[in-house]
This record gives sequence, C-alpha cells and structure tokens, in this order.
Amino acid sequence: MLRARQRRRLRSQPLSPAWREIIIQHMPLYSRLPPPLRLRLEGLLQQFMAEKTFVGCGDLKVTLEMKLAVAAQACLLIVNRPGGVYEQLYAILLYPGAFRVPEEEHDEAGVVSVGESVLSGQAWETDRIVLSWDDVQAASDEPGAVYNVVLHEFAHYLDAEDGSANGAPPLRDRDSYRSWSQVMQSEYAALQAAAARGEQALLDPYGADDPAEFFAVATETFFGQPEAMKREHAALYEQLCSCYRLDPATWAPGSQACPAG
Repeated sequence: MLRARQRRRLRSQPLSPAWREIIIQHMPLYSRLPPPLRLRLEGLLQQFMAEKTFVGCGDLKVTLEMKLAVAAQACLLIVNRPGGVYEQLYAILLYPGAFRVPEEEHDEAGVVSVGESVLSGQAWETDRIVLSWDDVQAASDEPGAVYNVVLHEFAHYLDAEDGSANGAPPLRDRDSYRSWSQVMQSEYAALQAAAARGEQALLDPYGADDPAEFFAVATETFFGQPEAMKREHAALYEQLCSCYRLDPATWAPGSQACPAG
C-alpha cells in the first residue's frame, strides 16, 4: 500500500521545465505525443528515475541528462501498455562508448572458441541493461533515424518478461499470439531473404539474426519511421500498434492515441 501511494505521488508530480528541455533534446518524438500520452509518459518517467539505479562504467560519470535520455525513451515503450514500470529491472549500466564482452562459440564438433564482441547495448535477462552513451546520443543527433539502442534493448526486456526472449512479448490474449506469430514469421523470413540477397530494406538486416533481434529492430523502426513502416510493412505495423497500443504514424498536434483497453 505504501509503495503504491509513493508511486501515485511520483506520477502526479509536474515535470520541471529543465527536465522537459532535456527530454525534448534527446527524444524528438516527445513533442509529437498527444497531450494525454505526454502526461502519462512524464509520470512513468518520474517513477523510473526514482526507482532504477544508473551505474557509470569505464570511468563514465553518469549525469542527470544521461538518466533522462534513457528513462524517457524506455518509458515510451510502456506508455500505453498495462503493467508496471520494468518491475524486474534493477540497474542501467552506461559505458562511454562501445564495450567488449566475452563470448563462447560452440561448433558442430563441440569445439569451443573463446573470444569477445564489441557491443553498443545488451540486455542481461531482465535485471540489468547495458548501454553505450555514444550510441544513446546518436539517436537524438539524427531525428527520424531508425537506429536507437535504448528502444532496442528495452524491447529485448519486454520480450523476455515472460521468461523467454523469442520475439514475442506479452500480448493481450491467445488470438493476439496467433496473429503475431503469423505476421512475424512471414516478415522475419522476408528480411532474411533480403539480407541474403544483399538488398537494402527499411528494417535493419541485423534483425535477420533471430526472432528476438527482429522484434527489437522492428520496434526501432516502428517509432523511428512509423509512416514508412505503415506504408511498406502494413501487417507488421498493425501488430506493433496492437503490442504497444500506440499508432505513432498519426502523432501530430491534436492526434489521439489508440485506446489502452
């Protein structure tokens, strides 16, 4: 009861002009949000800021600007979804730039190769998310760009909420999963084929790696270039509208959001 009251208080607090200015700088979509959604985003953001831990890695000193840039974009994904504010997430780890992680590869003969990957983001299960600050900034430097490491990694979080990162986040009901599976499998196969032919596509070919990456890449495009996705991938766009309960292609002064129910 006490925690619920504290959260209601956090969500009801007005956002300071200084915070709003930082959010506008790092998330151009904020200005296009219909007023009711914008107000809800601000409430979720304040809860996120109060409850999540930010950790600077690689000698990075985490600033208020960094926290707000991440929090605002993370809360955009859940602004119209039911449920909590990334309840299982404990910490966001920020590196100055791309970071290295160890990895193992097993071939068909059982031989293990040890190496490392250079990453801009990583979601560790659902308790920690790792981000490169350089890459977080890159999204705000190019309004309308598809690439967005925050949306990508927090989409992975949503995907893994039900215990399995398989490209299917929690949805409304069984029928929703059925239509989701049909559309996603078709679109995923089409992206794989385009990537194999070396063709340019609206969706980043990185999404052809596996279904989980496809969902994360599709999420970036859904928010980064919604009009183009609606035009070129209408069925995929419709599924993401249903998943996020949003229709970003319509966002303009006076527009209305999809109902949350």
